[in-house]
Amino acid sequence: MLLVLGAAPLRAEPLRLAYFDAELARDGPAQMLRDILGGKDPQVAAVAQVIAAVAPDVLVLAGIDWDAEARGLEALNRALAAPYPHLFNAPPNAGLPTGLDLDGNGRLGEARDAQGFGRFTGEGGLAVLSRPPLGEVRDFSALLWRDLPGALMPEGDPGAGVQRLSSTAHWVLPVELPGGTLRLGIFKATPPVFDGPEDRNGRRNHDEIRFWQHLLDGALADGALPGGLPAPFVIMGGANLDPDRSEGRRGAIRALLTDPRLQDPAPRGGDGAEALATVDWPAPGPGRLRVDYILPARGLVVLGSGVFWPQGEAPLARDVVAASRHRLVWVDIDWP
Repeated sequence: MLLVLGAAPLRAEPLRLAYFDAELARDGPAQMLRDILGGKDPQVAAVAQVIAAVAPDVLVLAGIDWDAEARGLEALNRALAAPYPHLFNAPPNAGLPTGLDLDGNGRLGEARDAQGFGRFTGEGGLAVLSRPPLGEVRDFSALLWRDLPGALMPEGDPGAGVQRLSSTAHWVLPVELPGGTLRLGIFKATPPVFDGPEDRNGRRNHDEIRFWQHLLDGALADGALPGGLPAPFVIMGGANLDPDRSEGRRGAIRALLTDPRLQDPAPRGGDGAEALATVDWPAPGPGRLRVDYILPARGLVVLGSGVFWPQGEAPLARDVVAASRHRLVWVDIDWP
């Protein structure tokens, strides 16, 4: 759903892009909307503070519940200090029923039986808030997992005939800018954990990341991946995979980071060995990892990048913790 909420002047160059997994998803439908409209939820307030501090021109927001009329997204936008004129959301695969017992526990209709983990349709989806106008999306979220070239879907998987590749979504969304169009490749992959020895989630996470290289290659699987991804473009999303330290098939994200058609700005939020981290999963979790990415095409000029992670007594240090375990990642690109 593409929403235009009025005109607003574009900010002068550079163009600031941001990805933020705000973890605003709630336990049931309309609960996120309730908390936003209530005006007293500390997490919602903290998320708004983080967005205002970075002030991206285009923000890809993850962990936001989807509803058919975009009421939750519109309410969150109104809660921002500087609301965005152009909004986009579309139904994610999270919570979308398959009608199958995918986890093999003998019960139907549970969160693990959906196309992507979710207790209700739309839990923890994706949205885009933009100052420049947005074009028509190419939505690859219905692509079956088995139809990805070289898919690692386990043999005999109960979802072979219906399971989609995307646990949340894979979108290519144009941003209409003076002088041309910038295409955003947007996604959020399943965590490569919470499964058994078959490594179903690890395999799916690998393939959700690998999707982008297949799209760049113009690879076809019975016509399932038409076209490719024309430059200039930027891939941005939550891979849920650290190239060095996390569980999962780390070769997938390493291959994407080193693809010669892309550049890794390596945004940093601090010093030391964990400077590239974008999330802090507290104990007993794995701690600080790099799992959120913005990867511009090789031909784009990157002017700056960072992970918004003020620490100690710095302004907004408490807000980033209250907002989400993830941190907002931003990249500034020059635009002709």
